[in-house]
Formats: sequence, structure tokens, C-alpha cells
Amino acid sequence: MAISAKLLGEDEYVVVSTRTHWKALIFPVFLLLVVAAGGGFLAAIVPQGSLQTPGRIAIGVVGLLVLVVFGAKPFLNWFFSTYTLTNRRLITRHGILTRTGRDIPLMRINDVSYEHGLIDRILGCGTLQIESAGERGQVILPDVPHVEHMHLQMSDLLFGGPEGKPGDGILDDEAPPEHLQRRPRQQQPVDPDAETLFSSDDNDRR
Repeated sequence: MAISAKLLGEDEYVVVSTRTHWKALIFPVFLLLVVAAGGGFLAAIVPQGSLQTPGRIAIGVVGLLVLVVFGAKPFLNWFFSTYTLTNRRLITRHGILTRTGRDIPLMRINDVSYEHGLIDRILGCGTLQIESAGERGQVILPDVPHVEHMHLQMSDLLFGGPEGKPGDGILDDEAPPEHLQRRPRQQQPVDPDAETLFSSDDNDRR
């Protein structure tokens, strides 16, 4: 499920890696139960005779086609859809045969928020909304498991701790964006008398 280490840059590590929420499997599982129960019932009531075996085979083939057409695709979409957060970027991957992906550098993210309705709160998932400085602007990640935890991890990487330090997503050789840069401390004026006293003592020692 985690992204291959070969695709990570130098000094880059995975913070969170997850598939989309398992609620995408509710319909395939429900369909499997219905098809299995319905197919078993129909196979049991097929009258005896020379057509009993072909009839049961036909029922099984139809049930399998229904599962493949309506149940396999949601399952495969769930299996191949991943969200990966590293200390430098957010990586999304989707698609079964044709894979699509997007990498968003953390340095380009301006804001991150989440929302989840009543059902999502019960199931423990939600939608992550990301405002980036790229051409596409807003990025929506639906069905993120433990969305509050993901939001917290991203906030720590982006905005750092309570002391206002840059997050771990900013490497030592990278310049943080302006809104994350520390303001230089103002040097307090030097007391001229202190300089005179220091010079006088220094001369006496000589």
C-alpha cells in the first residue's frame, strides 16, 4: 500500500500512507451477499431433469457477470486508490488499468481543511480540502480514513509546532515561504557607557 522507496527523494520519508475508506466496499459486499443468496435460491428450485445442470450453470454464470460488472470495479478502484503524505509532498494515485497520479509539494500548499458529515463521522472518514499555489488551485481528497489525523499531520509539516518553527517538510537547504519565515530579532541598542567602562578596565589591565 505504501509508495515504493524508489520513488522517494533524498531525505524523504513517508508520514502517512492509506487507501480510501472502506465504505467504498459496502456496495460490493452487499451485492455479493444478494447475488449469492439469490443464486443459491434459484439453483435450488430448478426442477429436476435434463435441464437442471445447464440451468444451474447458467444461473452461476449470470451471477458471476453481475459481480464482475457491478462489484469488481468499485473494489478495484478502492484497492488502487492511495493517499501518501511524506515530509515533502502529498502523493495521490488512482486508476485500475490507466493509472493517474498527482504530487503536490508541501511548499506550495497554502491551506488545508477537512469536513465530514454525520455518516462520515460515524465511519471515521471525511474529505480533505487543500489549497495550493499551483494552476489547479483547490484539491479535494474524498473518503480519507481518519481525516482529522491526516489534517493534523499535514498541519504539523506545513506550519510547524506552537513555537512557530518551520515544519519538517522544509529541509535545511530550502528557503521557507514568506509566511513561514521567522522575523529577525531586533538587536537592542548598546549602552555607550558600558563600552566606555569596558574600555577603561581593559586599559587598566594593560
